[in-house]
Amino acid sequence: MYPFLKEPKTDHRFKDNVSFDRVLRLYRFDKKLRMLLFNEIEKIEIAFRQTVANVTAQMSGNIFWMTDVSSYSNSSKAGKSITLITNEYNKSREDFIEHFKKTYTDPFPPAWITAEILPLGNMTWLYSNLADQRIRKAIAKTFHLQAPVLDSWMTVITLTRNSCCHHARMWNKINPIIPNDMKNMARPWISSTTNKRRIYYNICIIKYFLDIISPNNDFKDKLTGIFNLFPEIDLRAMGFNTNWDQEPLWK
Repeated sequence: MYPFLKEPKTDHRFKDNVSFDRVLRLYRFDKKLRMLLFNEIEKIEIAFRQTVANVTAQMSGNIFWMTDVSSYSNSSKAGKSITLITNEYNKSREDFIEHFKKTYTDPFPPAWITAEILPLGNMTWLYSNLADQRIRKAIAKTFHLQAPVLDSWMTVITLTRNSCCHHARMWNKINPIIPNDMKNMARPWISSTTNKRRIYYNICIIKYFLDIISPNNDFKDKLTGIFNLFPEIDLRAMGFNTNWDQEPLWK
């Protein structure tokens, strides 16, 4: 209801021609958008988690790198990460974790197993703290990005995912951080000036990753399908440009 209030909103007076049905339709639109984004982010989360775990293990020659302090540039952050991994490992009741505990004597599983029990935000944190810049660059190159941009964009993905999990309002969401730019993009991207703190930019980042992970994805069709169901929604409030669907990323 909040966006439908007149200024000053503290007076709790609604704008003209606002009905409960309009409020309810905005709620339903937001729910459908949130569910779509969450479903697509799941694919990105899986791809990122496994890329970080496997590429680092291969390049470092250390399959237990996640719980090795020497893998990280900041030992204090590394200590916090390892503590979190320890807690997640000890409380996990996943079959594959139970099997590992019964079968092996190592204190922790290899990285590709440990990665399965870590939240996306912690995987992003581990990536940002990797000591070997060659590994950071190699992981970023998998997604045709520079390391600082991958770090920034995965932070945005994580924040968007968490908002979806907590049923936060999405349609006019404002990012608490400004994502990094990527110059000389190797893959299709947006060319027009865009407000990087609006949800449209987050959606573009999601589409960018999906085009690499799942080249034949139908994300655009699903998105426009929701827009067609709710034609009254002002896409400009979400940061969309008039001809957004003609951008290289969306064509």
